[in-house]
Amino acid sequence: MHAMTAANLRSAYAGESMAHMRYLLWGERAEKDGFPNVGRMFKAIAYAEQCHATNHFRALAGEAGPFDVTGGGVFGLDGTSEALQGGIDGETFEIEEMYPAYLEVATFQGERDAQQSFHYALEAEKIHADWYVKAKHAVDAGKDVDLGTVRICKVCGYTIEGGAPDYCPICGAKADAFVAFE
Repeated sequence: MHAMTAANLRSAYAGESMAHMRYLLWGERAEKDGFPNVGRMFKAIAYAEQCHATNHFRALAGEAGPFDVTGGGVFGLDGTSEALQGGIDGETFEIEEMYPAYLEVATFQGERDAQQSFHYALEAEKIHADWYVKAKHAVDAGKDVDLGTVRICKVCGYTIEGGAPDYCPICGAKADAFVAFE
């Protein structure tokens, strides 16, 4: 694997791993703040971030060894509105800057596994950013977000409310590849 693509995969793995943990913590905070649907949303999206980290890790299968890894992180536990803003900021960075650049490098270098992993994450992050914006508007109005069953594709992290589609629109996985968060 080319060094730049491998470094980008490691950085993306670190960032997604931190997002996974951060969203679990923010989900607990949202529940304590009286927003159970926001808490469930954070926990579901945390699972999607775990899927992204797993895909990045697997794409690095031939790159064993210790590495210093830089991954962007957002910190803070001030409240649910602030956590949602942190989610918006993190997802927006991934959508507008990180994943398009990583995907371009992987494409240029002909690294197909990395291309697929970056593509899956980029498409799912677009949904997450939109959901965080919707939830922040609700929380800032003193309400919990209106949210039905959340389903996450365990292959790519695609996130949908309601029933699972017959096939995932990002990766093509069948409906039974979706995990429900109710």
